[in-house]
Amino acid sequence: MLIAAIGVFSILLTTNVHADDWDTPVMTLGSSLTASQRSGTIDVLSSQIHNNNFQQLNVDGNTLVKYLNPAGDNFTANSGVWSSALIEKTHAGSGINVQILDYNGKNNITTITANQYKNAALTAGISDANIYVTSATPIDGSGALAGVYAAFDKNGDHLNENQVTAAQNEMGTLSQISQQNNGQQGYSDAQLNNAVAQAKSEMAKIGPNITLNQITNIVNEQINNNNLQNVINDNQKQKIINILVAVRDSGALKNGDFKQQAGKLSSDIQDGAKKIFNKINTPQNQNFIQQIWNNILNFFSNLFGNNNQQ
Repeated sequence: MLIAAIGVFSILLTTNVHADDWDTPVMTLGSSLTASQRSGTIDVLSSQIHNNNFQQLNVDGNTLVKYLNPAGDNFTANSGVWSSALIEKTHAGSGINVQILDYNGKNNITTITANQYKNAALTAGISDANIYVTSATPIDGSGALAGVYAAFDKNGDHLNENQVTAAQNEMGTLSQISQQNNGQQGYSDAQLNNAVAQAKSEMAKIGPNITLNQITNIVNEQINNNNLQNVINDNQKQKIINILVAVRDSGALKNGDFKQQAGKLSSDIQDGAKKIFNKINTPQNQNFIQQIWNNILNFFSNLFGNNNQQ
């Protein structure tokens, strides 16, 4: 597990919040922030909304204990929290948007990427939300979703504990794989997270009774579709299979919105890295079966096209 000593997004909610309050964005502020850092964090996060009408929620280590320790972390009530977030619910079908914001011109989230946060949020059962993250000090960011989980709980959108645990394990695994492959030719974090998002979408089509063999086949297919077959090793592939089995076992696939949200997430990842995916989606990088099928279609198209000209 990644060290999450600072707990991005982490919140101990000290204000009673109700479900209808989602009309107002929720800003989470770490209890370890100095007065200057707190003011700076508010400025960074509030710049993303059209008005200053938001709830402020103080954060400390107790939320890390509640939401992250079940996934294997070892936080205590004394764990420090500097990182902060703004959570804004959006209209149905808009998907999960995560942006990591610079603080004083620097991205202080040193390990977890925006796409990793998105995939974890999807697994946890979160849908249709803008989530903005910033940190006043450099941190790895492995506790990033704890505060989001707490915010949703306190707003009446109670998340399944098994899904939250699966999401945290997933985020740690994807971060580890990205670090291991960082700098390798033909690899990007966007490709990995797109493969996982597409796999979730395919799993949702089959449903909660999907088998291990089916999950394995889907993972193999999506690794190939994202041109990662020469990068992801067998050990890493098995870890991806394991986290997706955990997604199945958590009950996430029973959510009627999961398929749509997973598809939207994949589309958003590709839109955010068009140069990478335009290069992947060339004839040279299509899977072998797809190339054969395209050749057959082209053959008959040319055949009938020539006949029509005679």
